[in-house]
This record gives sequence, C-alpha cells and structure tokens, in this order.
Amino acid sequence: MSPEAESALGAGPLVRHLAALRGLDLTTLHGTGPGGRITRADVEHAQPPLAPRVRATPYARRLARDLGIDLTALQGTGDGGAVRAADVHTAVGARAGRHEPGGPAERRRDDEQHPHITVPTDSGAEQRKDTMRRAVADLMSRSKREIPHYYLSTTIDLTAAGDWLRRINRGRPPADRLVPAALLLKAAAVAAHQVPSLNGYWQNDEFVPGPAVNLDVAVSLRQGGLLAPVIHGADTLPPDALMTILKDLVQRARRGKLRGSDMTGATLTVTSLGDQGVETVFGVIHPPQVALVGFGEVVERPWAANGMLGVRPLVTATLAADHRATDGAVGARYLTAVDRLLQKPEEL
Repeated sequence: MSPEAESALGAGPLVRHLAALRGLDLTTLHGTGPGGRITRADVEHAQPPLAPRVRATPYARRLARDLGIDLTALQGTGDGGAVRAADVHTAVGARAGRHEPGGPAERRRDDEQHPHITVPTDSGAEQRKDTMRRAVADLMSRSKREIPHYYLSTTIDLTAAGDWLRRINRGRPPADRLVPAALLLKAAAVAAHQVPSLNGYWQNDEFVPGPAVNLDVAVSLRQGGLLAPVIHGADTLPPDALMTILKDLVQRARRGKLRGSDMTGATLTVTSLGDQGVETVFGVIHPPQVALVGFGEVVERPWAANGMLGVRPLVTATLAADHRATDGAVGARYLTAVDRLLQKPEEL
C-alpha cells in the first residue's frame, strides 16, 4: 500500500466526510498529522478539483460514482440543496435503456416483484381486483416453491422509543407528529445496512448485494389488493423525512398515482398489519429479494426489565429469509440489530 493510501485510511470519520463533501480524493492529499495522517486542516486547505463542486452526502457521492450518475446534473433535495441517495436513485430510474433501476432489465425484474401494480378503477374494478389477486397468488406460490424460507421472531420493548416520540411530538401539530411506524422502518433499514447479506437479490444461483437499502413497504388498497412502493435509500433518511415519504406513497398508491420510479429497485420488503390488530406477521419473500421483515401491533404487556416487572409497550418483529443466501445466525444478528437500534431512537 502506498503512503498516500495509508494516510487516507488513517483519516478520521469527520475528515473523510468533509473530503467527500468537497469532492476530494484523500489519496491525493499530503497529510501533515502524526505519521503523515491527513487532518481536517489538510482537507480545508486542499485545492478542490476543477470539476464543478456539488453538495452531496458521502453515500450519495459514492452511489453516483458506482452507478455512473453525474452529480452536477441532479437537483438535490437535502439540506441546502445537497444531493441525497434518494436523488441519485431517482436519476437512475429516469435513465432508460440501462441495466439499472428503471431500465428494461430492472423493469423485467420488477415485473416479477410487482406483477400487481395496476390499480383498480371504477371501471372493471372487480375484474382488475381478481387479476391482481391471481398475480399475487402466482408470485407467492412460486416463492414458496423455489425459496427455502426460514423464519425468526423476537419481542422488542418500545419503552425508550415511546418516551422519545412523546418528547419530540410535544408541541407539534397532529399532522407533523411522528408515529412508531417511522422508527420501525428506520430501524429495519439501518439494520439492513449493518447486516447487508439480507439486503439484495438471489440471481443466477448467487447473492447479489443491493446498491442501497431500498425498502418495499406493503400498502393495502381500500378497494382490495396490495401494492408495495419503494422508499429509496431508507437508511439515510431521518425519521421525519421517511414518514413524509411514506405518507405520500400511501396516498398516491391508493389514488393510483404511483410513478414507475416508485415501484423499482426494492432490495428488502417490510410489512406490518399492526393497524389491523395482528400481533405477529410471517411473510412470504418477494423474489428475487432474499428477506422480508414483519412488524405486528404494539401491545402493552407484562415485561421484566432490570429485575423489575412492569407493563411495557411491546412489538413482535419477524424475519422471513432465504436459506440459500443466509442462515439463522445471520437472521438473528439482523433482528438483534433492530432491537438495539430501537433502544436508542435518538440515534436513528
């Protein structure tokens, strides 16, 4: 390894983040810190590249580079116009004719994941509802035939999450208040980032990692049927932004207003029937994905913590996973990560 690469690897997280925002390659900088380590001052005094500088999160910058997206052509939706991962995914979805989300190959794969994307209208609603149900039945039957599912579940204490939600919702108007679903989705996404072997696809007899954590969120339609629009880069979104996107997707799904980019690129599915009074959900994997996460209703029950018995809010989290891609030890690590994240909601 060259001295430049060693000094770049030794740079701290803050230095790497600052370099990414400025569009600097750390391996090209001369470090003035101990042992040649690159410092914040080295980054701040470095000459930026001649190419136009674009404000972007480090993950969005890396994702754009990997997917061949020109950051200078994107309109950022983050703070101060910064480009986020979701903006990169939107650009990928708009680029036709490529083997990336939104291109023909991705649409073919998405047809397998979402063969039921046609939303019934008043004209022929019953017939289209039946068509949707048959498509779902065919997909789930193939999934159960071809995918060796294994199932795990755990009970999570949401006391810390509930206390945090009450604190941040105090003084907010009802429409702006966070709900537990936002934290559950964020924890599921971050855990998928931490346990990436559950985030991706089984293709050509091997696991293909997803380019980002893109959550399929199952939405039941009032007229019957099911859609699963995608929240792109869910692990990078703060809970407020994630909930705003979720509300928008649910509303547009039920009005039949989803776009193609809303239905492509999913790497992991999350489903919840808690609002229906269901406490445990064991789902069927949407091929070619390799996992599905389920959350039940939040219920108050006796629970022992730190040697004390009390009544606490609990939720059952489940995982259905493809045994070809992972095993129970990996699945257990994922559910443990979800639990751990929900015990510190302020860090999500």
